[in-house]
Amino acid sequence: MANSFGDQFLKAGLVSKTELNKAQKSKNKQQKLKQKQKVEVVDAAAVAARQAAAQQAERDRELNRQQKEQAERKAVLAQVRQLVEMNRLPSGDGDVGYHFQDGTLVRKLFVSPELHEKLGRGLLAIVRLDDGYEVIPSVVAEKIRLRDASCIVSNLASRLEPGEDDPYANYQVPDDLMW
Repeated sequence: MANSFGDQFLKAGLVSKTELNKAQKSKNKQQKLKQKQKVEVVDAAAVAARQAAAQQAERDRELNRQQKEQAERKAVLAQVRQLVEMNRLPSGDGDVGYHFQDGTLVRKLFVSPELHEKLGRGLLAIVRLDDGYEVIPSVVAEKIRLRDASCIVSNLASRLEPGEDDPYANYQVPDDLMW
């Protein structure tokens, strides 16, 4: 049963024994040549399947990267929330309004006179938590800044030192300025 078609053609009288041997030798030569040269038969379906698998693997990698980034962002937000909740100072019972800038808006937070003075000197900072604002020490604000700088709304400690080319370096702002 090595060459069933050849045997059937021989029995039917369509080919002779020599022609059958010649065809068999030719087939063997082609197989040896393929193995020797390592010529691979290009199969369009196999190429398409490999391309589809590569594209699917790339999509999976991208999806995994996005999920990993989302999980890291969630972990950072949890760390920021924990830092704020553990270190926030009570500010809601104050009677002095402290104005600060949040993006393009000017907000007002009522704090005690002590907190107002410390906020003005840069010892305290204001951070955004959910829909409200919290007052925390500047040391904690720096820890939060390392994790997510967008949460910090007002921190004068980083702005207190004038730069070399500050045109208003000679003009000091009074400590008791209320606006």
